[in-house]
Amino acid sequence: MVKAPTVEDVAERAGVSRQTVSNVLNTPDIVRPATRERVIAAIHELGYRRHAAARRLRLRRSSTIGIRLDPYLGGISGVVLDRFVHAITERASERGMRMLVYAARTREEEIQRLSELWEGSEIDAAIITGTSRDDPRVRSLDRDGLPFISFGRPWGEDDIADPHHLWVDVDGAAGTRAATEHVLARGSDVMFLGWPAGSGTGDDRERGWREAMTAAGAHGDRLTVVEDVPLARACVEAALAAGPVPDALVCASDSLAVGALLAVAAAGLSLPVTGFDNTPTAEALGFTSVEQRPEDVATAVLELLMGPTGEIVAPRTLEAGSAHALITPELVVR
Repeated sequence: MVKAPTVEDVAERAGVSRQTVSNVLNTPDIVRPATRERVIAAIHELGYRRHAAARRLRLRRSSTIGIRLDPYLGGISGVVLDRFVHAITERASERGMRMLVYAARTREEEIQRLSELWEGSEIDAAIITGTSRDDPRVRSLDRDGLPFISFGRPWGEDDIADPHHLWVDVDGAAGTRAATEHVLARGSDVMFLGWPAGSGTGDDRERGWREAMTAAGAHGDRLTVVEDVPLARACVEAALAAGPVPDALVCASDSLAVGALLAVAAAGLSLPVTGFDNTPTAEALGFTSVEQRPEDVATAVLELLMGPTGEIVAPRTLEAGSAHALITPELVVR
């Protein structure tokens, strides 16, 4: 039976001390970059992996990160978060960490559940999703002292130049900007179908459309509707009937795009409709959509929460330019 590689084996391969290997695993920021890279290379070459149970006993940590399992909504919504939870679980396991998935129907329940998990030493950190302006979870976690990071900016609670929290987000404006620039090749009248004002994510996606339209000297109407396929269809049907008919539509989500496509088909028209999220629905129906890359989000979340090679929760220092990661989405043209 082949013996599993040890810390000593890694140290010998990298030409460093055992303590240096430990520092790379637990507090990588204190190790010189060249040395850190050498140790990382040795870890990969040998296939070294820590024994998670022994580590938990030694460090008196749970080696567990909590994340809420959102209620099942059915339909098109929720695919991106499902992919994110799957990816974060895989990547955390590679670092010897476990994910604790809990259920909560409301934010109040989520706050209570996180408080219980933290007080019971069941988690070392938390990941929150679906952030909004003045998010009450942010204030509660700050008060409890529970290390956390959000998938989505804590809108209204943070600033890139003066960060108060760790976050990873997808650059929604970059996504809709790319989508708008793509359809502007067809004509200058591009309609945007988004959500009512006040949603940080929705406002950001609308901003990308506006920036692309302004840069091109183009024009187009803005329609808003809640996330609902029938309502989106009715909204676009009314706009098409009132005229003029736009050259293309850019939507804030794939759900809205499906509603728009149904309206376009009912009107007997053929217009390009672009969605956002690149769900299996977009692939099945064959319309262009913006891919959020949740797997890259998962990688960035763990790097900010644990360091690039760390195996314990050691949140990044809150410094401008390094306390967040903004993932650039990809336009998938069909």
